[in-house]
Amino acid sequence: MVEIMKLLRLFVAALIMVMCAVSSKNSIADSFQSWLVNFKKDAHSNGVSKRTINDALLDIKLIPRVVELDRKQPEFTLTFKQYLDRVVSKRRGKIGRSKLIEHKKLLGDISRKFNVQPRFIVALWGIETDYGRITGGFPVISSLATLAFDGRRSKFFKKELIHALKIIDGGHITAAKMKGSWAGAMGQNQFMPSSFHSFAIDYDGDGSKDIWHSLPDIFASIANYLSKSGWKGKETWGRPIRLPTNFPTQLIGRKQKERLPFWSNLGVLRLNGKPLPSASIDSSIIKPEKNGSGPAYLIYNNYRVILKWNRSDYFATAVGTLADNLR
Repeated sequence: MVEIMKLLRLFVAALIMVMCAVSSKNSIADSFQSWLVNFKKDAHSNGVSKRTINDALLDIKLIPRVVELDRKQPEFTLTFKQYLDRVVSKRRGKIGRSKLIEHKKLLGDISRKFNVQPRFIVALWGIETDYGRITGGFPVISSLATLAFDGRRSKFFKKELIHALKIIDGGHITAAKMKGSWAGAMGQNQFMPSSFHSFAIDYDGDGSKDIWHSLPDIFASIANYLSKSGWKGKETWGRPIRLPTNFPTQLIGRKQKERLPFWSNLGVLRLNGKPLPSASIDSSIIKPEKNGSGPAYLIYNNYRVILKWNRSDYFATAVGTLADNLR
């Protein structure tokens, strides 16, 4: 009898847990539907057509995996060298050089129009999506709706969701085909919807800004982003350097801007031991490794432009390094 009572208590406890889980799930679903009603009103008041709102949000669902990825903050364990070896691999450099040759005329035309060197266009394309191979398989509308509803950065993602609906409203892509990363970055250049509206270009003239499939649109959109962000077409991004012994650590960092002769007078050299260029341009010295060890780089204006794309020294240095490898 005692064993039967124990089993009965366990069964009741399990049943209560299941009922609570179901109740919680229903509560979340009800809250989402209530949020969705209000969001549809906001989207329409911001210029999105009722047809697009109804069609794009018809079967919208919360994606638990998106919330998990957004909240998960894993410690970044890769060293800078490990990251660079992975992102700027020999394979990626080889493919990039072949892409430069394959699309030489198109890239040349876009380069002249936007004053951005082809190798940087291809480098960003390569690092963002491995030249279009990996663009993300999440439904962008559902992903953004999940993040907008979730609350941690709801204001930001609500705006991005409205921007995404406007892209659909403009006939650039359908909701079903709008795929991207879990955070809503889209296409072969991984633009957020707001970046799409600011920088995407219909370069092939077919009436849509197709950053998913059209290489002319993809390349021109990358170039337009860099150009509008302050790119200088006659300058490079920076270079690896050799620091003298006992170089003052307080001079290392993006906030410390000096002209090139300043660094030359302190004994800073190119990595091969030759003197720095004589051009009098603003520059800074950085060490991307988080603990302040590892290689040093002299960075220029264009490096800071790459940081507007992705505010990571690892990323910006990788783009510059790959671009150099494509020359």
